[in-house]
Amino acid sequence: MNTPDSLNSESKNLFNIISKNWAELDDSLKTKLKKIWSVLTYKWQLQILFNLPFLLWWALDKYLPNVHEFDAKILNYLNLPDWALSFIGFGQ
Repeated sequence: MNTPDSLNSESKNLFNIISKNWAELDDSLKTKLKKIWSVLTYKWQLQILFNLPFLLWWALDKYLPNVHEFDAKILNYLNLPDWALSFIGFGQ
């Protein structure tokens, strides 16, 4: 059965409700909410900034074979198993 609410053509999804309420706020309240949001997301931004070099190196390693060959050469030169064993006390 159709009710007047079900015949309403306006979309009732969450994004539309949030954007409508955001447009109705005062400018002073908007600036305060933006400052609060920037403080909350500061640590997220800092974490992304710290992880960016590792993400860049991973992308280079994945898409450029020369970078992967360079990594393999470094691992062969380091002789990691002997070094790791001597570091924890199992080497000679």
